[in-house]
Amino acid sequence: MNGTMILFHFPEKTAHGTINKFMQKFYGQDSTSWNGKYKYHRHGLLESIPHRKLLRGVLILRSEDTAKVLNFLEQYSLTLHVREIKLTPDDEKILSETLE
Repeated sequence: MNGTMILFHFPEKTAHGTINKFMQKFYGQDSTSWNGKYKYHRHGLLESIPHRKLLRGVLILRSEDTAKVLNFLEQYSLTLHVREIKLTPDDEKILSETLE
């Protein structure tokens, strides 16, 4: 079975605020109020897409999810590299699991 590997990174000197907003929207984030009383979760795009994160900025996805992720990533000034790859049996197992 084939999949897609996406490698991305922000250019040097990208504002930390921009990167933080990207991380929240892409990966999701758990947050707590200033007094610790309230906890909430910001949903991220990848929480609804089976994926395998190898390193920072390196993802393996199912081929059918590639367009959705690329559409999101293209909203940012990222350097992108996209390759079709042959999935290992371990990758196939992880990517075939259903997300709750």
